[in-house]
Amino acid sequence: MQLQDAGWRDRALAVMPVGSSTNSKAPVLLPDEPEVIVRGRGSRVWDDRGREFIDYRCALGPVTLGYADPRVDAAIRAQLDDGILFGHPHPLETTTAELFCSLVPGVEAARFLKTGGEALAALIRIARAHTGRDRIVQIGYNGWLNSLAAGARVLPGATSAKVAGVPSALAALHHAVDWDDRDALEAVFAEHGSEIALILVAADYPRLPGATDLYRHLRAMADEHGALLGYDEMVTGFRVALGGMAEFTGVLPDLAVFGKGVANGMPLSVYCGRREVLSVLDRGEVVVSSTYGGETLSLAAATATMTAMRDEGVIERLHSAGTRLQDGMNAAFAAADATIRLEGHPTCPQFVNGDDRLLASFLRASFRHGLSFYRVVYVNAAHTDADIDETLQRVHAALREVAA
Repeated sequence: MQLQDAGWRDRALAVMPVGSSTNSKAPVLLPDEPEVIVRGRGSRVWDDRGREFIDYRCALGPVTLGYADPRVDAAIRAQLDDGILFGHPHPLETTTAELFCSLVPGVEAARFLKTGGEALAALIRIARAHTGRDRIVQIGYNGWLNSLAAGARVLPGATSAKVAGVPSALAALHHAVDWDDRDALEAVFAEHGSEIALILVAADYPRLPGATDLYRHLRAMADEHGALLGYDEMVTGFRVALGGMAEFTGVLPDLAVFGKGVANGMPLSVYCGRREVLSVLDRGEVVVSSTYGGETLSLAAATATMTAMRDEGVIERLHSAGTRLQDGMNAAFAAADATIRLEGHPTCPQFVNGDDRLLASFLRASFRHGLSFYRVVYVNAAHTDADIDETLQRVHAALREVAA
């Protein structure tokens, strides 16, 4: 699809708040950053001006196999001939859930929705119903709907705050705790331990390699106080390990949410966990239901994606490509005396530096040299060794341009 430059950013802002339906996709580094992307294949994307980029946004994480992956596209086309959505369950609902449960440690049952935000809302409601408790401890960003306190604290040490659009009574039941802030966690449990239904944790990308000890601590805290432990695996699932953080740390949660890595870009989220906890749905105590939960094209894509990841060493490829990229870029930053670094797990490291202007200058230069980066750098299985080598050459050129 080739389009003429139509001032897409201005047109979008005229009819759409933020200029995109996804906040993080709205371009902020114009004119270097693409206004829109019109095509993708493998590890590369093209904008409306025909510019080609080696892409490390991967649709903000979901594209794990690569753009226009032939296995996934074939599964979607085959199912399209038979129908997209029906008034009764399609067999793919069951078979995709069976495959998913076979791959993720500790998962005994799973259901499907379309987005991470609604799946996380389901998880919180299920946890409250199962425990009979109201309070939620949140570590990290857990979706726009449920991040009632996270990111909204205005005073050091505060654990709840008024959030625009959220009733104060509801916001007060959500307690934001920073990654590995065990003193704050202990304080919340000391005050509200018998009222806490769920500890919900999303991995901190720069510190993800050392997460095991924290996850063990969270498991112990939940068990001690009769709370549930939930993992927000929207990014980490089917990326850091096939079975997400449960496999990576060896610590099993009671509930979890997956999404970005499961269907190679098709809209699908999974909420899952122990059958006993999810049984509140069977008993009718909690209603979580969506007309589109059993949409077949996304389920077909998920089956193809998970099968490829299980059988074809995709996780190993992500680790290998990510390590070469992360090590090579950090070496380039060091050689240029730039304070920027990529820290975290090689499949999803994050830019870390103390000078936002330097990082913005580097990202602008990267766009000009045909590299599309995001604050989290995602590789996919279509990134070849040659792609990584070419990327590193372009990174050096971008750094030279910034220095000049």
